[in-house]
Amino acid sequence: MEQDFNSLDAQYDASQAYIRSQAHDGWTLLRAKYDDGGFSGGNTERPALQRLLEDVRAGKIDVIVVYKVDRLTRSLADFAKLVDLFDKHNVSFVSVTQQFNTTTSMSRLTLNVLLSFAQFEREVTSERIRDKISASKRKGLWVGGMTPLGYDAKDRKITVNAAEADRVRTIFRTYLKLGSLNLLMADLRKRGIVTKVRKLKTGESVGGIPFTRGSLAQLLRNRFYIGEVAFKGEVLKGEQPAILDRALFDAVQARLDQQVNHHRAKWMKSEALLSGRIFDDRGNRMTPSHARKGNVKYRYYLSSALLQGTAEQAGSVRPSAGNSRRDLGH
Repeated sequence: MEQDFNSLDAQYDASQAYIRSQAHDGWTLLRAKYDDGGFSGGNTERPALQRLLEDVRAGKIDVIVVYKVDRLTRSLADFAKLVDLFDKHNVSFVSVTQQFNTTTSMSRLTLNVLLSFAQFEREVTSERIRDKISASKRKGLWVGGMTPLGYDAKDRKITVNAAEADRVRTIFRTYLKLGSLNLLMADLRKRGIVTKVRKLKTGESVGGIPFTRGSLAQLLRNRFYIGEVAFKGEVLKGEQPAILDRALFDAVQARLDQQVNHHRAKWMKSEALLSGRIFDDRGNRMTPSHARKGNVKYRYYLSSALLQGTAEQAGSVRPSAGNSRRDLGH
């Protein structure tokens, strides 16, 4: 019979009937209806619940009636906070199907036990979902998420997007030819090659913007393009077809590693002590630069967005002064 009360309307009817049964104690039903259809009971940031709490603080409510305890919240910590708020405003809490309220210490203990089991059930369910996703990934199955440039996903199946796959191969070959992410970034801008365009459920589109150093580095490291999947430090065989030759991919990885080691060695010798530690107000890394005036060398930091040719993405932070040094005898 409990299945008959799964809808919000059925739960409301049961609660309304309970309130009518308490008419001899002066209970009356408020016109306001607090239901959060489509929202999880795992948190308290729900519109109707927030309206209920506002009415509690305003002194408009004496008793809160719910169909089940976990309809209010499934979190024991959140429940404790709510009960404290109810006590502060002399508001009682009643569960229709479990016949509990917060007017006695024994009822509170029982409610805490019930919520503990509700939270335990929720965590076990989450663990099962995570285990299922992990098992699917270990089998190389596509489990959802954003598909990389070169692929499309439909009905939980991954397929090759031929036009985008050609762009991916162009990006890898061009990097190997130029040997620099900055030069590659500039070359792609000239060609008009941009990031993948994705359609949201709302109908809006995102992406289709010029590549940055970070997005290019991530694309060039993506083993998905050779039919593999990286998961928790392991490299597994994926269900998706490869769109790159392994020889090309391995050559790009070797060049990237060489470039990283070069930058690391250069950074260790650099006198720019704040390199990699400061950012502009839009989150762009501030990159060291310098200028000379006579025999004096002036050091300062510029937003990396300016160096990447995306001035519109740079923050409002002006170039930051660094140390200066007088190079006598040069």
